[in-house]
Amino acid sequence: MNETLIRPTHPPIVEEQTERPARRVGLVDRIALHVGIALIKWGRRPLPLESRERRANRVEQQLARLARERQAERSLRLLTPVR
Repeated sequence: MNETLIRPTHPPIVEEQTERPARRVGLVDRIALHVGIALIKWGRRPLPLESRERRANRVEQQLARLARERQAERSLRLLTPVR
């Protein structure tokens, strides 16, 4: 049982050392990259938080609007003749 596993031999990897010319990024590509990054930064900017007083006023306004709507519907139902 002390047999060594025989691994299949593959042909040796021949790495060809071909020198590639340095690729330069064009002006249009650089501008597009900068514009894209600027848009991402602008989209992720923190928005100013609404003050506690302003939120309270907004909730009060919504509640007042709902009360007015309920009152208008109630008076409309009371004033229409029954069929």
